[in-house]
Amino acid sequence: MIRNAIAFIKHYHSGKQRGGRADRETFERKLERLIVRHVSQVRERSAFYREWWGSLPPEQWRSFPAIDKTVMMNNFDRLNTVGITKAEAFAVAEAAEASRDFKPAIGGVTIGLSSGTSGSRGLFLVGAHERAGWAGAVLGKMLPGSLLSRRSIAFFLRANSNLYEAVRSKRLVFEFYDLLDPFSEQLERLERQRPDVIAAPPSVLRRLAEAVRSGKLRAKPERIISVAEVLDPLDREYIGRAFGQTVHQIYQCTEGFLGCTCPYGTLHLNEDLVYIEKEYVPGKVRTFVPVVTDFTRTTQPIVRYRLNDLLTESELPCPCGSPFTAIERIEGRCDDIFYATGSGAGEEPVTIYPDFVTRAIIGASPAIAQYRAIQTQLDVWTIELELPEERRGLAEEQVRAAIAALCGRLRCRTPQLVFSAYSHEAGTAKLRRVERRYKP
Repeated sequence: MIRNAIAFIKHYHSGKQRGGRADRETFERKLERLIVRHVSQVRERSAFYREWWGSLPPEQWRSFPAIDKTVMMNNFDRLNTVGITKAEAFAVAEAAEASRDFKPAIGGVTIGLSSGTSGSRGLFLVGAHERAGWAGAVLGKMLPGSLLSRRSIAFFLRANSNLYEAVRSKRLVFEFYDLLDPFSEQLERLERQRPDVIAAPPSVLRRLAEAVRSGKLRAKPERIISVAEVLDPLDREYIGRAFGQTVHQIYQCTEGFLGCTCPYGTLHLNEDLVYIEKEYVPGKVRTFVPVVTDFTRTTQPIVRYRLNDLLTESELPCPCGSPFTAIERIEGRCDDIFYATGSGAGEEPVTIYPDFVTRAIIGASPAIAQYRAIQTQLDVWTIELELPEERRGLAEEQVRAAIAALCGRLRCRTPQLVFSAYSHEAGTAKLRRVERRYKP
């Protein structure tokens, strides 16, 4: 217990400091020492990594072969350091989801399931010491005011976890809102709770913002935090206007607590917890795929794990002065990059990044309240729009023109566009504004 309390306090204070104002070179040297020490410990405890890295010394960790979700899940039993098998972990996690009782664990180790937006679900294991550190880091970085102040937090997610419950204390009221519950009941609970902080996926925050604007929700939280889904510029603006404040973000997945916003609302990578190598992508300035090494986790070590996300670095430094990398936006998944037929004969398919699609659609008409773009075939996109019916015809023509202009700049064939009404229901599944269902 004392060890866990020390981990909590250490990560809380580190989170509050956000790297201080150290220069980047000094900061990088410190990280290098931490990672080399961490890798040495992982090699001793994980049979999988010991074999995966071969004879390469810890100092050459950047030369270790990267892993991904498939490699991790195929080697789960030998990768984790606490002897939990994949079958055992899935059994506990799936039973918790079925019963909606998310407290069970194995020997004090929290078991969780990822949401499986890539088509297959992943497992994560977090020990008690790591859970305490995570709670300290999250509260240090995201809780407004002092830890000694009384605060009430409302947390909306598909599934609860011992990990999230770790933030509960005598001074912190933590209420989990199950996304499977009726929205009307959630509004009633919020009115009774009157939370200081609301954390929820953007699709749910959007519904809460609509309730605020219609007068159905009168709660006035100090902070709004977007989690679990990509925060689209359209949603960020709408939610921010409704609540009258900056919308903050947490960037977290199975692989770790990867980023969060500073007081200025800029998303920064949590480089006091994870080291992120950047695989820059062609044709998109400052955009990269992250390769993650989490040097705070030993139960399920994450070393050189290649994510499937697209992140764009900020062009200008953040005025907060933190040495942590500032991110302009999370664009989405590599799986959601669209492809189009090149305009010339025999050309390779042209890459269209999710951000290009987003900007074309939301810039086409101010009448568009919500949208989805789904690529169903090489040259066929479905565009779902939410807007007043009397403005639909004009807006569809404007979107058609904007996408044609985009394809002209990219020198590719303009796809056939199939328009329909907006259909996503918040809480049922993760919202993906730009989604590719076509498989090249």
